[in-house]
Amino acid sequence: MSFNFTVSPSFPAERISDWYIFNTWLQRSLSIPIHLELHDGFDAQRAAIAAGQVDLIHANPFDASLLVREKGFRAIAQPDGAPDEMVVVTALGHPAQAIGDLQPGTRIACANDPCVNTIGRILLEPANLNADNTVEQQRGTYIQVAKDVLRGQVDVGFMPVGAYRGLSSIVRRELKVLVTSDIQVIHHVFLIGRDLHSRADDFVRILLSMHETEKGQDLLSALGATRWQPIQQEDVEFMIDIISTLTQ
Repeated sequence: MSFNFTVSPSFPAERISDWYIFNTWLQRSLSIPIHLELHDGFDAQRAAIAAGQVDLIHANPFDASLLVREKGFRAIAQPDGAPDEMVVVTALGHPAQAIGDLQPGTRIACANDPCVNTIGRILLEPANLNADNTVEQQRGTYIQVAKDVLRGQVDVGFMPVGAYRGLSSIVRRELKVLVTSDIQVIHHVFLIGRDLHSRADDFVRILLSMHETEKGQDLLSALGATRWQPIQQEDVEFMIDIISTLTQ
């Protein structure tokens, strides 16, 4: 039996090959067959989750909430580093210099990520902007969001900080950040489904020791991390409660 692994589509496109290398490393370390399936966008990934086609996942905070509470997934690790935050960006030449400069009719590009979009909406509140006086255009990936902003097809884009930093330096030079969230408690997490619960200790052991070898360090660096950290169930539940509050 082969297990299906996927990754939240928010990661930079240049890391696609690195996730395949990670998947190969994971298979060999655990001696189990794992198939990596990367989806084109959030809708396609959530369709696979709904169809029971995901056994393990590096999930964004919103999907982690769904998977733990409704699908019986277990959180076993999270990458080190800063919590997941998001930015509201605009084109360098756009007249707005701060959120308060945005006007009714503002056009927003975003991906189908309810957590990021909800936080983005909260960050627009100082400008008295809401769903009734803005125009939202959903895109499949954050690369597409950035392109819409740069082309002037929208006024602002919502993006996770990680996705923004993953853009090329050339693209980032043509963008300006109007505001960055500061929630501090939400993270991507590595989850395993019910069929792999019996191997949870093995996953934890393998992931938490990954940084102890040179090869593991190189691969973690390619994925934008330095090590995996243990995660406690109460921390997962607290994060999920925060996300539930934000998205209600």
